[in-house]
Amino acid sequence: MQLSRKILPTIKTATVPGESEFDFPEKVIQFGTGVLLRGLTDFFIQKSNGVGGFKGRVVVIKSTDAGDTEDFSRQDGLYTICVRGLEQGRTVEENLVSAAISRVLSAKREWQKILELARRKEIVLVISNTTEVGLRLELENIFQSPPKSFPAKLLAILYERYKFFHAARHSGLVIIPTELIPDNGKLLAQILTELSQFNKLEPDFLEWLREANEFCSSLVDRIVPGRPAASQATELEKSLGYEDKLLLIAEPYRLWAIEGSDRVKALCSFESSDPQVIVAEDISPYRELKLRLLNGTHTLTCGLAYLMGFRTVKEGMQNPLLFAHVQGLMTQEILPVLPDYITAEQSREFARNTLERFANPFIQHQWINITLQYTSKMKMRNVPVLLNHYKKNASPPWHFTTGFAAYLLFMKAVKFEDRVYFGETSEGYYPIHDDEASYFMDLWHRRKPAELVKTILQNHSLWGEDLFALPGFAAAVQTKLEAMLANGVKAVLSNPDFAPASKT
Repeated sequence: MQLSRKILPTIKTATVPGESEFDFPEKVIQFGTGVLLRGLTDFFIQKSNGVGGFKGRVVVIKSTDAGDTEDFSRQDGLYTICVRGLEQGRTVEENLVSAAISRVLSAKREWQKILELARRKEIVLVISNTTEVGLRLELENIFQSPPKSFPAKLLAILYERYKFFHAARHSGLVIIPTELIPDNGKLLAQILTELSQFNKLEPDFLEWLREANEFCSSLVDRIVPGRPAASQATELEKSLGYEDKLLLIAEPYRLWAIEGSDRVKALCSFESSDPQVIVAEDISPYRELKLRLLNGTHTLTCGLAYLMGFRTVKEGMQNPLLFAHVQGLMTQEILPVLPDYITAEQSREFARNTLERFANPFIQHQWINITLQYTSKMKMRNVPVLLNHYKKNASPPWHFTTGFAAYLLFMKAVKFEDRVYFGETSEGYYPIHDDEASYFMDLWHRRKPAELVKTILQNHSLWGEDLFALPGFAAAVQTKLEAMLANGVKAVLSNPDFAPASKT
């Protein structure tokens, strides 16, 4: 039998929502049906609803053409979150059926219904996760049906609300982007201001946009790899006793840090239901730890691990060479250059938790998925760490240069087919989903490694810096890249000649 509201009374293998929860009003507009939002922000909302806290549901706007909304309709918006993993050495296995999502609307087919949401006084929050690429300015007409970009869609909704409520200050919303970009709330507010000016919206609206709405920078942290592989899904559904097309797995660790005022704290009443929802005036420490230690380590390891033949993070962490690389990268090269406002105890604890999370035996986190938009991630997550390293050191960081060389090798596209670039290993082709894939393919075809490394590191538009000017960095990356080309990636990790210098 398939998960639906009708079978909830028969389910004994998971925590299920009560009947009263289906009557809660829609309070949240959410941009994105992705697993991270469903497994984290909606998880917190469901948890709070279950104890009578937030008492609100989420209406989701689906912006992409991929997939459809039928599974949500067939399952009455319900889906199962299977929490699996290690928490301070303890194995956690919990199942929760979420009723946080009331419905999913297609922007392409149901734009007028979406605009109608703007006229409802019960709506108080907007949440988004459209990836880093989605949070950028595209100068377009917001009166299209629908507008193309996420910011244009959001601005159209806000403008509709402004008109319907006659610019009343109380009608403003709390808007919380969760895209992994520093100061994402401030960035979104700036984008909407520029887009308003492009669309020649009236000055009174700009004032309402600025004064009545709160744009909160936020940080989300939970590994939610999505629906498990077919064999694992079958096993889980057998243990649950029902079929769930929207089932997902999430690790026990979770964090949603929101930068906001007392008004935000009051509206985000789901904060009181879980200590891992934090509303504070400054979330910089949480953001920096996650961005550098978790995401930065992922980015500097994903190409390396994939080219070594590992397909999941769990597999990679079971390899002593790769585990030592990850541990060394965190403890020897990232921790020492974190900002002073992060204590040594905070950083060490986060590093310990991260290593435990990477080794989670229940999560099938694919390395290839982490390589999505590899270049922009490298710039945002890792280049600041590299620059901070050189403020304290005269020589290049060993683990960093190894990961960077593997990144360059991973970006070696050998063919372009059906609008996708592909690299190649002995096991076959792999996709390169990166906005700079064409640039890298051209360089690999025309340049030898030494020239290629120099050209890429000097590309200010890629990094915002001249990385070639950093003492010894280019030489270290070139040496390792040439070794990887000649002998394979594993040889660099296992060859004593490439070992980091011992400290005296």
